[in-house]
Order: sequence, then structure tokens, then C-alpha cells
Amino acid sequence: MIQERKVHENVELIRVAKGVTKKYIADKLGLSLQGYRHIGNGAVSLDVERLKIIADALGEDVKIFFKSELTDEVINRINNSIHNK
Repeated sequence: MIQERKVHENVELIRVAKGVTKKYIADKLGLSLQGYRHIGNGAVSLDVERLKIIADALGEDVKIFFKSELTDEVINRINNSIHNK
């Protein structure tokens, strides 16, 4: 069984796996880089509207951030597509 991670941890794992910068996500959210860092490290909670914006920016469904198993499936898909090129 997979240990459940926090939503912000799953967001960061997928952001990194896709090679998307913190600055890009911060810009999409209308935040400074420092403002996004507070979200990325869990100091500030993510609301649903911000999660939707992040999901759109990453090209994923927002539900993947709530279950670590779904996050891991997305990361595996990304890794497989990179290795199969």
C-alpha cells in the first residue's frame, strides 16, 4: 500500500517530473515565485481554485493530486514516455 502524501507534495512531484518550473506555475497563479514557494513547501494551503489552475498548467486532472497512487501512475506514465523516445 502506498503511503498517502499531502496534496502539495503530489503537486511538486508531478511538476518536477514534467520539468515545469516553479516560476511558470507561479505566473499561472498570479503569484510571485516566493508566494508559490510557500505553496510548494506546504506553508500555505492550496484551495480548489488554485489546484484547478495548477492542474490545467500541468495538463492533468485535479483529482491526481489527492491520491498518491494516482500521482505515481502519472509519474510512471511520464517516465515511460521519456524512456521510450
